[in-house]
Amino acid sequence: MNTIKVKDLDFTVSIPREEIQKRVAELARQISKDMEGKNPLFVAVLNGSFVFAADLIRGVDTPCEITFIRLASYVGTESSGNVQELMGLKEDISGRSVVVVEDIIDSGLTMKGLIDSLKKQNPAEIRIASLLVKPGNMKVELDIPYCCFRIPNDFIVGYGLDYDGFGRNLADIYTVVK
Repeated sequence: MNTIKVKDLDFTVSIPREEIQKRVAELARQISKDMEGKNPLFVAVLNGSFVFAADLIRGVDTPCEITFIRLASYVGTESSGNVQELMGLKEDISGRSVVVVEDIIDSGLTMKGLIDSLKKQNPAEIRIASLLVKPGNMKVELDIPYCCFRIPNDFIVGYGLDYDGFGRNLADIYTVVK
């Protein structure tokens, strides 16, 4: 068992990098097919999605653009339930196909709020691409057509996800050891 320490917690590998890369490539191919001829705008949610977004967009072979927004809702290992917009969308999305790129969808409340906000700007469509989804913790209904992995309600780090800013640089995804 490959165990590492991040700050004061121990973590073990739950999704190895090879499996992540395989699923991200499959998702990129599906998005390319679905978005052919649409010039989609990828809206990556910082900070956590930057690694996933970079790998995903490199695999998309249809013309597209990417931009970034920054939201915050986590303190330590827990969601605060309070979403702050730290850096907003500057692009005009009216009539555009938008793909929101997120690292993890936990309760779904942050994503629901973001989708509702984006809908006010009259995009042609909004689709969600998430590296991870915690279906057992969802508090709202969301249509997530592009999901790499469904995971249990455990705290994880790696591949862009962090614990108080640490662990984002890990190539594998690790789950906290209880």
